[in-house]
Amino acid sequence: MPNLIYTAGSDSVSYRPYIMADKTLSNIKSHNVPIFSVGELSSAIKNTVEGAFHHVRVRGELSGFKRAASGHMYFALKDEDAVLDGICWKGTAARLGLKPEDGMDVVVTGRLTTYGARSTYQIIIETMELAGEGALLKLLEERKRRLGEEGLFDADRKQDLPWLPDVIGVVTSPTGAVIRDIIHRIEDRFPRHVLLWPVLVQGDTAAEQITAAIEGFNALDENSPLPRPDVLIVARGGGSLEDLWAFNEENVVRAAANSDIPLISAVGHETDTTLIDYVSDQRAPTPTAAAEMAVPVRMDLAAQVTDNSRRMTSSMSRSLDERRRHLEALSRGLPSLQRLSDEATQRLDDWSERLDNSLRVGLERRKDRFSGLAARLRRPTALIDNASDHLASQSRALNSAIRVKLKDHAAQLENKTALLESYSYKRTLERGFALVSDKDGGALRNASDISGGMAFNVEFHDGPVAAIAGGTPVKPVRKKAVKPKSSKDDSQEDPQGSLL
Repeated sequence: MPNLIYTAGSDSVSYRPYIMADKTLSNIKSHNVPIFSVGELSSAIKNTVEGAFHHVRVRGELSGFKRAASGHMYFALKDEDAVLDGICWKGTAARLGLKPEDGMDVVVTGRLTTYGARSTYQIIIETMELAGEGALLKLLEERKRRLGEEGLFDADRKQDLPWLPDVIGVVTSPTGAVIRDIIHRIEDRFPRHVLLWPVLVQGDTAAEQITAAIEGFNALDENSPLPRPDVLIVARGGGSLEDLWAFNEENVVRAAANSDIPLISAVGHETDTTLIDYVSDQRAPTPTAAAEMAVPVRMDLAAQVTDNSRRMTSSMSRSLDERRRHLEALSRGLPSLQRLSDEATQRLDDWSERLDNSLRVGLERRKDRFSGLAARLRRPTALIDNASDHLASQSRALNSAIRVKLKDHAAQLENKTALLESYSYKRTLERGFALVSDKDGGALRNASDISGGMAFNVEFHDGPVAAIAGGTPVKPVRKKAVKPKSSKDDSQEDPQGSLL
């Protein structure tokens, strides 16, 4: 009897005979048990597992989560008894609606399959959801603890709200009662310009849209076509923990924490708390309360201004009355102005008379002193004549000294010139010596420097002579001494004879 392979459909379980394509019936009957290759057996197991568990739901805790560069996600589902490998392909991962993390208790839907290269079985994930509100609360507390350790909830990060903003940015759904309540409340209190950034407040893409709205408002500047809000309100109505989960996502929390525009969170009812409430600059229990925080009441402000104006007018009147009475009291203690001015006028007349006399006397004294000093002055012509005589005398002395100095330097120059001439080699040539040099002008000091047939120059006192060296030196012929002739004959040779 052939082997039976277990298969399962979605509703029932059945058995069917399984015979390998390359095995003959005779071989099976003869050996009773067919021989499979490893690949054949792996394929058979794969078909069996996928047929029996093509749609299952499994609950477990995520462990070892990692996202590959390709976008696929790999992890394991575990409980107290076993571990099941799981894979979520890139296309499915984008539609999950939550971000898997280690430790999350989830319920996944998918199909079982095998991975023959490792002889393992695994589940291919199609959907994933948190396993009940308890798992959500656990994840929320863990995320709150981690973000709090980063300092995102610190009080010193919070900004003060503007007292009267010109533009109010609202991030919420364009439909529903929330936006209408905010607009109506602002119109009732103090009409301001409201700029709505419509987003989904629930669902898979809600967190991304809310994050983009907060960052988009902060990116506006003076060159943008839309005005930049002075304050932001992030709001939605009440709901369950799952409904409000988009405001617990990490990207939304970080966008709110990094907002340069003061932000008011108004998510859910007063008892609902989300992570964006901890990082916002102000938390409102309801969207209506957020509008009340954003703007004051115009009528209250008008009444306050009127009251302040009345009080200021009353205060100024009292202050003026008090100062008037004080001035009158002081004026009663002052002396008569006419009496003070009469005494001052008399003193002025007295001082004016004394001033005229002092000026006249002073001018006379200075005139007499000037005349005496002028009489004692010497005539300028005499001073100039004396200076001219002194200058001429000095000039003559200077010229005499220059002539003497030039004469001394000329004598020194002549002596040094004569000494330099005496040291010249030409004086040696005049005494009968000669200077021997090669054709390049280099001096030949030794006989060994000259070889036979070598061309060289011999310089006498009256000019150079070119010569060629012979092979045998010529012995000089000594001349007999000649008695000196009479000194009267100037044309006779030098009695000392020639050195050559």
